[in-house]
Amino acid sequence: MVDTVNSLATRVHELLVEAMTNGPAAMGTAGFHDVVARATALGPDGTWLVAAGHSSLGVMAVLRGEANQGIFHLDAAVAAGYNDCVALHVAPFRPLHDDPRFRALYQRMRITQADLDEFFWLHRETQLMVQAAQTAAVDNIGRLDTGVSPLPQAPMPTREPNTLGVLITRIDLAATQTALQQAALKSEFQRSSGNTSLSLIDDSWDYDRARRDAWHADELDSQRLRAAEARAFVERPGAGTVLIPCPPLGSIAYPG
Repeated sequence: MVDTVNSLATRVHELLVEAMTNGPAAMGTAGFHDVVARATALGPDGTWLVAAGHSSLGVMAVLRGEANQGIFHLDAAVAAGYNDCVALHVAPFRPLHDDPRFRALYQRMRITQADLDEFFWLHRETQLMVQAAQTAAVDNIGRLDTGVSPLPQAPMPTREPNTLGVLITRIDLAATQTALQQAALKSEFQRSSGNTSLSLIDDSWDYDRARRDAWHADELDSQRLRAAEARAFVERPGAGTVLIPCPPLGSIAYPG
């Protein structure tokens, strides 16, 4: 099979979902190294996927406490077009802010105001998806109906980004959405099948309560869908599209 930009982007998505589902330690780094090699072979069209592979390897190294390896991969990611300055303000990266090598790679990144707006939205939406998944899990505890509630997702931005680094963070968000959706559906199918089994073997099954739970769940599902749709990214009129340095290191408050 011949590699394409789309096929390798899909592969990055799959690897990120695996890392989020099973933990980085369980999957290792071979997959992302393979992406870097295959994307390099695509030439200029694959450069941003080289950046995606190196940035993922950098994050995994930092999470393992391997600062030198993390900076090595992040430096390579920036050289290939990575510019998510918002991501580099998340808690695990803050101890690196005083490292001259990290400061140097950060200062090389360039961004537009329009892309920076989207970066903030992408990271905020990631946090909101996690919160929504946690809330839904609590809401579904004790439901007696056999319905299954998926997690609604805000639509992905469709604007043409000024820098290709935005595409990397879009894949990160899409992978988060997929991982959370898979976990939610697995839990929901287990609950639903358990309730189905009980309804077949237990004459004391409370059908009226199950019917009320189903109505309530449908209403919550509708509310969550409307909330997700309302969170859709809206491009700010007049947002700059000229490349500028990223905001000073340490000046960005990561979306909570």
